[in-house]
Amino acid sequence: MADVKKKKFNGTVTSDKMDKTIVVIVERIKQYPKYRKRYRSQKKFKVHDPKNEYRVGDKVLFEETRPLSKDKHWKVIGKAK
Repeated sequence: MADVKKKKFNGTVTSDKMDKTIVVIVERIKQYPKYRKRYRSQKKFKVHDPKNEYRVGDKVLFEETRPLSKDKHWKVIGKAK
């Protein structure tokens, strides 16, 4: 089977209230095609944190994995630099 690259993102933890799950927000700067105006867009991801070690405000690096629940198919790799 071919070696598949997994998607990886950096983000900021916005919630750690769930057990073994954190909510991470990823902010990007996009550009409107016609007018070339730049704007910010945000997306929230539910990320698996098995040891409950990350808190609100931490910068984390996470990657995709197999589905762990209905919404959760990402896992934490470590702290982002």
